[in-house]
Amino acid sequence: MKKLLVPTDFSDTSKNAAAFAAKLAADVQNAKIILIHVSDKITGGSDGSPLTEDDDDRRVILTQALGQLKDELLAVAQVPIEFVMEKGTSLVETLTRYVRHQAIDMVIMGITGATRLEQIFMGSNTLEMAKESACPVLIVPPDANYRQIKNVVLASDFKDVDTTIPVAPLKATLDLFKPSLHIVNVDSEHYVELTDEYKAERAKLEAMLKNYAPEFYFIRQYDFFDAISQFVEDRNIDLIVIVPKDRSFLSGLFKTSHTKKLAYHSHVPIVAIHE
Repeated sequence: MKKLLVPTDFSDTSKNAAAFAAKLAADVQNAKIILIHVSDKITGGSDGSPLTEDDDDRRVILTQALGQLKDELLAVAQVPIEFVMEKGTSLVETLTRYVRHQAIDMVIMGITGATRLEQIFMGSNTLEMAKESACPVLIVPPDANYRQIKNVVLASDFKDVDTTIPVAPLKATLDLFKPSLHIVNVDSEHYVELTDEYKAERAKLEAMLKNYAPEFYFIRQYDFFDAISQFVEDRNIDLIVIVPKDRSFLSGLFKTSHTKKLAYHSHVPIVAIHE
């Protein structure tokens, strides 16, 4: 059974991501949702004072909250749903450990929270989680409504694809949805005729992903994110796949104004996949 891990801080955005995940699980054969809440203490009030210091009391409160969220999701989609509570001071470290110990197939997270503080917290943690290599991380935009994933775009720089494309997790993700696959390369130096180097990299990708009958697109444009956003709109794309690289694509995506163009402002979910 496929295990979809859905962290929640009970904000509107995390609840929307959970609803998205539940509907997705209903479309995926043999999948279940695992809701997870990670906390050190439950805090309340503007001063952040703890509601209770007793672990048993905190567990009762969290169990009730998670149970209520589970009921809300079951009203959206009839899928297997479990919930767990983990103590930890670092959400990302706790989630990463849980993913590895429980053989999670995908983490599904929202990108912002209901308040400015939650936006900073949930946004930064989601992006940090996407940098981890534990498993694919699907980022759900705050206003995203689930629709069946029929068209997926994979963004590739077409450089050393045989060593940089994470074939196994990419195929596992595609097998969840069985979509049409579009592979896009954006480069300001593209000419009318592709170079032999690009043709060679395309041939490698085509052989690598032949079972998915990929279609290839080479776009000459200076702004990568504008190009991808326009492609998503033009081709009715349901999911964007990125393959983060430690010092290039990911750092550029998550540390500059491009974040607002794609990650924060995209209406289409983004999944980050590592080898």
